[in-house]
Amino acid sequence: MMMENGLSMEYGDGYMEQEEEWEREGLLDPAWEKQQKKTFTAWCNSHLRKAGTAIDNIEEDFRNGLKLMLLLEVISGETLPKPDRGKMRFHKIANVNKALDFIASKGVHLVSIGAEEIVDGNLKMTLGMIWTIILRFAIQDISVEEMTAKEGLLLWCQRKTAPYKNVNVQNFHLSFKDGLAFCALIHRHRPDLIDYAKLSKDNPLENLNTAFDVAEKYLDIPRMLDPDDLINTPKPDERAIMTYVSCYYHAFQGAQQAETAANRICKVLKVNQENERLMEEYERLASDLLEWIRRTMPWLNSRQADNSLAGVQKKLEEYRTYRRKHKPPRVEQKAKLETNFNTLQTKLRLSNRPAYLPTEGKTVSDISNSWKGLELAEKAFEEWLLAETMRLERLEHLAQKFKHKADAHEDWTRGKEEMLQSQDFRQCKLNELKALKKKHEAFESDLAAHQDRVEQIAAIAQELNTLEYHDCVSVNARCQRICDQWDRLGALTQRRRTALDEAERILEKIDILHLEFAKRAAPFNNWLDGTREDLVDMFIVHTMEEIQGLIQAHDQFKATLGEADKEFNLIVNLVREVESIVKQHQIPGGLENPYTTLTANDMTRKWSDVRQLVPQRDQTLANELRKQQNNEMLRRQFAEKANIVGPWIERQMDAVTAIGMGLQGSLEDQLHRLKEYEQAVYAYKPNIEELEKIHQAVQESMIFENRYTNYTMETLRVGWEQLLTSINRNINEVENQILTRDSKGISQEQLNEFRSSFNHFDKNRTGRLSPEEFKSCLVSLGYSIGKDRQGDLDFQRILAVVDPNNTGYVHFDAFLDFMTRESTDTDTAEQVIDSFRILAADKPYILPDELRRELPPDQAEYCIQRMPPYKGPNGVPGALDYMSFSTALYGETDL
Repeated sequence: MMMENGLSMEYGDGYMEQEEEWEREGLLDPAWEKQQKKTFTAWCNSHLRKAGTAIDNIEEDFRNGLKLMLLLEVISGETLPKPDRGKMRFHKIANVNKALDFIASKGVHLVSIGAEEIVDGNLKMTLGMIWTIILRFAIQDISVEEMTAKEGLLLWCQRKTAPYKNVNVQNFHLSFKDGLAFCALIHRHRPDLIDYAKLSKDNPLENLNTAFDVAEKYLDIPRMLDPDDLINTPKPDERAIMTYVSCYYHAFQGAQQAETAANRICKVLKVNQENERLMEEYERLASDLLEWIRRTMPWLNSRQADNSLAGVQKKLEEYRTYRRKHKPPRVEQKAKLETNFNTLQTKLRLSNRPAYLPTEGKTVSDISNSWKGLELAEKAFEEWLLAETMRLERLEHLAQKFKHKADAHEDWTRGKEEMLQSQDFRQCKLNELKALKKKHEAFESDLAAHQDRVEQIAAIAQELNTLEYHDCVSVNARCQRICDQWDRLGALTQRRRTALDEAERILEKIDILHLEFAKRAAPFNNWLDGTREDLVDMFIVHTMEEIQGLIQAHDQFKATLGEADKEFNLIVNLVREVESIVKQHQIPGGLENPYTTLTANDMTRKWSDVRQLVPQRDQTLANELRKQQNNEMLRRQFAEKANIVGPWIERQMDAVTAIGMGLQGSLEDQLHRLKEYEQAVYAYKPNIEELEKIHQAVQESMIFENRYTNYTMETLRVGWEQLLTSINRNINEVENQILTRDSKGISQEQLNEFRSSFNHFDKNRTGRLSPEEFKSCLVSLGYSIGKDRQGDLDFQRILAVVDPNNTGYVHFDAFLDFMTRESTDTDTAEQVIDSFRILAADKPYILPDELRRELPPDQAEYCIQRMPPYKGPNGVPGALDYMSFSTALYGETDL
């Protein structure tokens, strides 16, 4: 754009102003206008003949704008808006404006040239417009050693004519008057057409006619200049000669560019074919993975079950099989897909191709979103299965609990109605009646205690109904029977108590002793039961302190056995006293204690068990003490090794990270050091394996904590894996940087400068920059980014290149790729289009035979199969559109 604007200001906008200045100073030669008119007319016809038409009068034939628009379409290869076919003045002005708008769209700013002047036939304005078109489409693309078009064309003439006698090209007017410069240009490229040795500087008319005739006959360059005008004009028109000489330039440049163009096309096509193969592989993998996800989602979203625990457990087992067998291969497929995609994008960047955009619905983000949806569906499905399992398990548990409580209640009530209806107390003696009364009181207490059980049974039945248990009918019937029986028991209990109260005057005989026994036997029996449980209770300890605490508590318990022995003897003496009284007075049933079911034999047996369990407990505690001492030794052994391995891994990780920052020598030095670290790490692996063996012994000994070290086997494994991953990743990054450096031809100093700048702004050493950090880094490297709106737009375009996936960060490889492309020359779509245009002999289309003649067979067939048919004007059967094809290579396309 800078070159276009420069040319436009130099030759386009200043045309009318320069003419007026020459006219005021008396330097404007009227013959110039005549020369320009003839030259520009011939130049226009050389292009219009491709469309089967021509002009006769340049100021008249362009007035309606139709041929002007046709001329622009021919020389640009583009299609202009449809012209107005009316013959009114405003129709003509509209057509000319369309042509002027098209010229302006090519970066040419027209000043003082309006559609009205062209329609009115203003010769000076018309010539100025045609000269602007010639500059833009015939001269502007001439570039020699980065000079402007005019300087480049002049330098080209000087170099080509330098060996020729009597030729000294210093300008585009006087240097060409004698015709020798034209003849020298022809002879330099086609020595078979002119015998330069026979030409003489003294015969300018013959020289000019010879050059013009040969150019018209053999080079297809029409006569644009009049030899008489050139000879008789003191200073020929510079624009006319520049226009004519530019035709020589384009005619001769095509031959030497053909081979270069063919080679460039082959190189581009090979790169594109490989990229297409990678794109097709990506599309295939993406389609397969997305199809699998699509087929799997309905199964994961299904919530149908047969309301049975077995059915839900079957579904849960199917889900576990899916996680073990079916999903892992897909996880690997997804990883391979992402790896192939990153490889493809790297190759596209290195070959100056735009980032690959997969077909709709198959981008990396689409696959990631589908995968996230799959994982969410898996989570929801698993949660539903677990919740359904818990619900059905609770139902089964509640049903079993109801049955268990109902069975226990019915067992307890069995015979209770008959017992309450019995009249046995009427034949009892006094002591028997007293016992029956106490027993009845105990039954009343027990009956009250069972009230909670009946309420629990009713509550469970109600919950089973609420949860829609499948056998609610039988549950409700059984619950009703229990409730009815409970009401009858309450009424019978009250009736029997009234009857017993009437006989309360019966004398007590052995009540006191039985009651005292019951009071003492119950707590002592509870103590014996608890003690036996404690002595045989299993214990789990993990430290020396815990086992020592158990031993101390056991010693304290043994100190209390003396008092327990005294209490045992007291309780046994009570029983013996009762036996003595019963024997003395011959009381029927006097030995039966109405206050308790415990007996002296029970106490004796349990006390004997306790005395035997005490030494057994001593031996168990001693064994556990030895085990904990061995565990302590294992802890110290693991800690000693772990405290060496852990810091070593950390030091290696720090060293690898420092190398990865790119501040230690050349890339080859960094790669060599990384591989040395890699070898050292693998050589250190026996230490990890030895630590694993110790850890296995620790686990087998059920040791779960170690106060002698902060390292665990899991943290050491993770550190070891991270160290290996960091080394491999840094080696890969350095190798990619070497590949980029060598393929792009940048120096080690440039690479060091890029790395140093990147590291300077990577404050957190994360290996990536935020957009603001990236912008500051570019500025530090001398890249000019304005602070206005245009500067923001430019920076956003740069950001789209280095962060095509819009992650919000710029990694070093993308940063390096951008900087290398900024400092190296790469192929562009315009270069490929120019190469095809050369092969097509300046036609806007190309034929299959031309491709087969200029390109290798496989490359030619590749182009023929993919080039769309040419739909522009003046096409011939089989014509192919190479412009659309070339643009597609560098733009967004489905290739």
